[in-house]
Amino acid sequence: MDEKKYLTIDGRQIAIEGERNVLEVARKAGIEIPTFCYHSDLSVYGACRLCLVDIAGRGGVASCSTAPEPGMVVKTSTKQIRAMRKIAVELLLAAHDQSCTTCYKSTSCKLLDLANKLGVTKVRFKPGFERMPLDNSNPSLQRDNNKCILCGDCVRMCQEVQGIGVLDFAGRGSHSRVVPAFGKDLKNVECIYCGQCARICPTGAIIPKNEVSKAWELLDNPEYKTVATIAPAVRVGFGEAFGMPVGTDVTGKITAALKQLGFVAVFDTTFAADLTVVEEAEEFLRRVTAGGTLPQFTSCCPAWVKYAEQFYPELLPNLSSCRSPQAMFGAMAKEMLPKLFDVPREKVKIVSIMPCTAKKFEAQRPEFSRDGDRETEVVLTTQELIQMIKGAGIDFNAIEPEAMDLPLGFKTGAGVIFGVTGGVSEAALRYAYKKLTGKNLANVEFKEVRGDDGYRRAEITIGDNKVRVVVVHSLSNAHKICEEVKAGKADVDLIEVMACPGGCVGGAGQPVYVGMETRKQRAAGLYRVDRNMQLHSSEDNPYVKEAYQNILGTPNSHKAHELLHTHYQSRKRIQDEDVLVSGSDEAQEKLPVTICVGTSCFKRGSQQLLQELTDFLKENNLQDQVAIKATFCHERCDRGPTANVDGTIMEKCSFEALRAEVVKRLRSAVAK
Repeated sequence: MDEKKYLTIDGRQIAIEGERNVLEVARKAGIEIPTFCYHSDLSVYGACRLCLVDIAGRGGVASCSTAPEPGMVVKTSTKQIRAMRKIAVELLLAAHDQSCTTCYKSTSCKLLDLANKLGVTKVRFKPGFERMPLDNSNPSLQRDNNKCILCGDCVRMCQEVQGIGVLDFAGRGSHSRVVPAFGKDLKNVECIYCGQCARICPTGAIIPKNEVSKAWELLDNPEYKTVATIAPAVRVGFGEAFGMPVGTDVTGKITAALKQLGFVAVFDTTFAADLTVVEEAEEFLRRVTAGGTLPQFTSCCPAWVKYAEQFYPELLPNLSSCRSPQAMFGAMAKEMLPKLFDVPREKVKIVSIMPCTAKKFEAQRPEFSRDGDRETEVVLTTQELIQMIKGAGIDFNAIEPEAMDLPLGFKTGAGVIFGVTGGVSEAALRYAYKKLTGKNLANVEFKEVRGDDGYRRAEITIGDNKVRVVVVHSLSNAHKICEEVKAGKADVDLIEVMACPGGCVGGAGQPVYVGMETRKQRAAGLYRVDRNMQLHSSEDNPYVKEAYQNILGTPNSHKAHELLHTHYQSRKRIQDEDVLVSGSDEAQEKLPVTICVGTSCFKRGSQQLLQELTDFLKENNLQDQVAIKATFCHERCDRGPTANVDGTIMEKCSFEALRAEVVKRLRSAVAK
């Protein structure tokens, strides 16, 4: 045995095969070392110190940040290491709101799980946290800093994976907190409601906003005809909560459970996904033939849409005008079901079951309501429906599957694969193939657009045409392709964007998961559902054909645009008042200087600009003559950093230019 390629862990020799750290080597060997802050899709952080191991000659070190070396001798569970881990958990509990019995995340809380595993039966330290108010402002998420353990997972997720950075550390020592910029509520910053922070949070510090009580209110009102619609990704994640293998399709069981809860009908959002394919593909083909704005971005993901509205309003003409499947379903259901149930439109209430937290925000957009009557009344995540079913005492494992209701419960495999990254593109390509060639596909699978890479390019030949496609998931990758499009370097026709890693299967509303393998198995489950269906192309859905014949006319018709399309708006970065950094607002003679610290300007150095100007004023005793404020948007994001000196906006502003302008204004004021 070559000693140079092995290390020893707990007396076992383990091969080093490219692992980044000792922790990965140990887990490969089936040795579970506890962690809070370590995730394979995030940077190595080493903050929680729970992964301490004893390495001969070094003592206790963090296994997540220690590279494996040949000949290394590691012990993972010595008496001292166990005691240190136990103390670490006790300290976390002492600084934590221990309302575990009523915590939404109690069944998936890593802190509670580790306390049990490490045998923590009491906390030997006095409570050390100051109670903070609950942030319930966000339409999709709820933030409770009393349960935060400062692991930084949400911070890194938002910054590294999503590329936004609405959360960060503030304060020092015992006053350290994870907060949005300047202590704002989560609603008033650049949050796009994807919920990945909630998905990765090990405690209940950030959770999806719960609307179960609203759903029960609808079901308890006999005047309403309350129906449910199930998104594609829900069916392959739901069973995990009941001990079923990851990726198991439980559509029939969910349908039966929903009817037992009292829903008068259960439909499939995948029907609307089939509609989306037809409308979006026709829009794309029309743009190609008529010289419309290209490349075309998909618009199914509401978190991506909000991201584009906030950060790339200049690219909004590139977005498909198609609504998401949820929004299309709401419009079609409100059009069809009042006649079917013989009730007024406002008496039909739609509850949408989604893997996504951003869908809660989307349902509240004013574009998707008529005279105050929302097309989708309530959005429940997969987790919330699980809670309802368990709370109602339904034995989900034993319940017999039932079929969905028609006409809105029929779908094709193309609509099903919407739930995985690349699925929207593949569904559109299936449609385009038949449209452009007039032939049925012999093999319906376009594996070129499948995979788990965050940024994928593919060139598909359809007859005499070549379609260039880019598929991205996570918004840091969306940023890359958006910058390419802005610079005219994209060289692509169709771009699919999903905010959540892996697409909807990795949505924040799904049962909590840790590793990438879970979402891969969910994706595989959706592909199995597709393969097992008789119809694989959206235009073959007979009820979609019927909808066009009886209601919509032709794809992209006036009626189709009224019901199935929408418009977008440019959104300011952060709302509310500016934040005073230096000086005072009270004295009118002070020179007002405002520096934008929104994300685009921040990335271009606005924070350093703010600090340099503040230091300069202090060094020269000028701080009483200038009132410096941090603002959140000058609406010149591509020309940052920007500063406003008494009404004059300076673009691509350097410290030297800003200093010169401030000094000039102060001298001018003295001269007067």
